Amino acid sequence: MIKSIILAAGKGTRMKSETPKVLHTIFDKTLVGYVIDAVNNTGLVDENFIIVGHQAERVEDYINKTYNNTKCVLQSPQLGTGHAVSMVLPYLNNFDGEVIILCGDTPLITEDTLKEFISSHHSKNSDLTVMSAMFEDPTNYGRIIRNDDDTLNSIVEEKDATPAQKAVKEVNAGIYCLNWGKIMPAFGQLKSNNAQGEYYLTDIIKWANEQGLKVDAYTLKNNDEIFGINSKTHLAEATKILNQRVLQKHLDNGVTIISPESTWISPETEIEADTVIYPSCYITGKNKIGKNCKIGPFAHLRGDVILENNVKVGNFVEVKKTTIKSNTNACHLSYLGDSEIGSGVNIGAGTITANYNPLTKVKSKTIIGNEVKIGSNSVLVAPVTIEEGANVAALSVITKNIPSWALAITRAPLKIVENWVKRVK
Repeated sequence: MIKSIILAAGKGTRMKSETPKVLHTIFDKTLVGYVIDAVNNTGLVDENFIIVGHQAERVEDYINKTYNNTKCVLQSPQLGTGHAVSMVLPYLNNFDGEVIILCGDTPLITEDTLKEFISSHHSKNSDLTVMSAMFEDPTNYGRIIRNDDDTLNSIVEEKDATPAQKAVKEVNAGIYCLNWGKIMPAFGQLKSNNAQGEYYLTDIIKWANEQGLKVDAYTLKNNDEIFGINSKTHLAEATKILNQRVLQKHLDNGVTIISPESTWISPETEIEADTVIYPSCYITGKNKIGKNCKIGPFAHLRGDVILENNVKVGNFVEVKKTTIKSNTNACHLSYLGDSEIGSGVNIGAGTITANYNPLTKVKSKTIIGNEVKIGSNSVLVAPVTIEEGANVAALSVITKNIPSWALAITRAPLKIVENWVKRVK
C-alpha cells in the first residue's frame, strides 16, 4: 500500500481568522478533510501522515476524532515544505513503498485524479512524479522545465526564472509521488541557502536528477482541482466550484434542479432520479434522498437525513439526523431533528420536534409511526413515540407516548366573550 503526507501546518494569515486554515469548512467539512477523503477513497493508501504546526492541538483533535488511519506529526519550527516532509522520516525509516505528498488546503482534488496520477507514475516506471497544470497566465507559479525526452528537469520559481522560462505555461501543482526508498535520502541533504532560510520540497527534483533517477511530470486535466485556499475569497470561490460540480452530477443523473444559481448541495448527498429541488435550498452533510421527492423552496437539510421515495420537504422546513419514509409530507415551516418518521405521515405547518435539553445538553429522539397526522403548531417533546395512525390536534404539546389510532390534544378550551370589543372601545 501507499502512504500519504499531507501538509497542514500553515497559519493561513490571509484568512484573517482564529481558526487554522485547514479547519475552515465547505459544506461543514474541513478543507483538510476533503483532502484526506480524496486520498482514502482511492483505495490505494493505507496510512496518512498529517503535518501540523499552527494550532496543532486543534488540528490534531479534529483529525484524531474523525479518522482512524491518520497520524499527526508536529513541525516546529516551520522551516519550509521540505522540512515538513522530513518530520515523517522516523515513521517511514524502513518503508520502501510509494508516498504521495499533498497540501491540506486544496479541497477540490479528486480521488479519480489521484488514481490517474499514481497510475502514470507506475506506467512510466518513475522514481519521482510531480503533478503539473497548464495555465494561460502562469504568474506566481513555479514553472515546469522539461527535458527533450519530456522527463522533468526542474521546477523554477518565477523570481528565479529567465524570460524564456517565464514564458512556460506548465506550472507546479504541488502534489508529488515518490518511490520512498530511493528519494528519502534527499531530505537529509536539502539546503536552506535561500532568502527565506527554508528547505524547499521542490529541491528534491534537482537531487533526484543528480542521482540519475527517473523524474516525470503528470499534467492535470482540470486545473480547478489544485485550487488552493489562502483567503475567505478563495474559500467562497472553491465552495462555488465544488457546488457546481455536485449540481452537474445530479442534473446528469436525472434530478431536476429548478435554480442551480440558488441551490447548494454537499458532495456527500445522494439523490435519485426524478426528485425536484426547488430554489434556495441548502443541503449539507451526508444525506440520501430517494425518487420523486420534492425539496423546498427554502428547505434546509443539515446532514444524516434519509428521505425515501415520494417525500415532500417544503418551504422553510429544516431536517437534521432524521429518516422519513415514503409518501410523507412536511410542507411548511417545521423543524424535524433526531427523528424517525414513518410512511404516509402528514406533518402540519409549524411542527417542532423539541429534541434538545439545554440544561443536560442531551438530544433525544422522536418516533412517529405510519399514517400519523400531526396538526399545525404542535410541539413534540422528545423522547416521545407517536404510534401508528394516531392524530395530534393542532396547537398540542406532546410530552407522553401516544398509542395507535388515538387523538392527542392539549389545547386549552375556547372561550368566547361576547361584545368584548364593543365594551373595550
